[in-house]
Amino acid sequence: MKSMKSCKHATELMSLQHERKLNFAEHSWLTTHLALCAHCRRCKKQFDLLSKTCEERRNVLDSAQEGEPQHFEEETK
Repeated sequence: MKSMKSCKHATELMSLQHERKLNFAEHSWLTTHLALCAHCRRCKKQFDLLSKTCEERRNVLDSAQEGEPQHFEEETK
């Protein structure tokens, strides 16, 4: 059985990597954990989607401030 503490640490690192570059030890630990934990891989996909959505929204707001027309890109999968 996997330790919930290690999954908690993984989510902390996933969040942190959107704020700064992880050091080698952090990156290695997270990569290893993600290879072994399907739940954390799913969580990482959600973090990445949230980050991408926030970045797109930020770009739209920046464009609106500059007087450019607003538009959203739709992603189809």
